Amino acid sequence: MFVRTAGDRDLAAIRALLVETWHATYDGIYGAAKVTEITDEWHSIASLKARLTKPVSEFLVADDGKRIGGVAFAESIDSGKQVVLKQLYVLPDLQGRGIGGMLLDEVIESFPEARAIRLEVEEQNTRAIAFYEANGFVRSSDVGEQASGKPMLVYRRPLVG
Repeated sequence: MFVRTAGDRDLAAIRALLVETWHATYDGIYGAAKVTEITDEWHSIASLKARLTKPVSEFLVADDGKRIGGVAFAESIDSGKQVVLKQLYVLPDLQGRGIGGMLLDEVIESFPEARAIRLEVEEQNTRAIAFYEANGFVRSSDVGEQASGKPMLVYRRPLVG
């Protein structure tokens, strides 16, 4: 797998990846119907397309030349001092192979001015929490947005400039 910037031609594959990973990750937490509702809204082609031109952001895919195995999206806030990792997903059958780490490293490298990276994660998503903690993230006392109807855990990692 190699990591590159996402493009228009990737949007259908990114949507398929997000739908698959969301169902694998969240059906047991939210129920399949709610996951379908969320993915239809948040991961529509139009929603994904808007990310391609969003200022101070990075939209990445992990690609092996045959399929997209992972996706990440992050944006810079606070005049570039902080990065917010909005998404990092790897296909279920490819998890545990270093793809998430490659995407995370590229996100961090894409924002050289940043001093910290922040993310929100569903507290029942124990695999993601273990991944982030293994990659130097520490849980904050902050509570994240409740877009899913549940409070999210907030994790931060300082970045060396």
